[in-house]
Amino acid sequence: MLNSLSPRLVFAGLVLLAVVSMLFARVYLQEMLGLEACPLCMTQRVFVLAWGLFALIAVIHNPGVIGTRVYAGLCAVAAIAGAAVAGRHVWLQHLPEDQVPACGPSLEYMLDTLPFTETISLVMMGDGNCAETMWTFLGLSIPEQTLILFTVTTLICLWQMLRSCPQSRANL
Repeated sequence: MLNSLSPRLVFAGLVLLAVVSMLFARVYLQEMLGLEACPLCMTQRVFVLAWGLFALIAVIHNPGVIGTRVYAGLCAVAAIAGAAVAGRHVWLQHLPEDQVPACGPSLEYMLDTLPFTETISLVMMGDGNCAETMWTFLGLSIPEQTLILFTVTTLICLWQMLRSCPQSRANL
């Protein structure tokens, strides 16, 4: 049954998943609940946008077999990188209080004053702001939920890369 889904439809689903994820983060968590995104949260959003953009390009391009595998691979790389950042974030949240790094400057300040490579290095280390659990759903913090999202996305992308299905350049 799943193999009957066209690659284009799967990529459209990945785009929809990225859009819903970003709307949830921006509209609900940030605007409605007033939660500010920490540097690691912002980095995770970049990887959601990356997989969504690769999937959107795939929907528009509607490639053949090789192109489908390339786009699925690019989406998977973005999702795996996002999972690595989310995993780091989860690890920071589970550190004992005495081991949590000190709070650092805001991402905007770092981008304005530090070289880009140093900013990336500091963001990936995380800080005390990243260790706070501000909101949970079903007992899972936002980074834990995001790690699950990246894992599911990676699995979908790997399935899309490895599955054998008749390729059709027809519309959805």
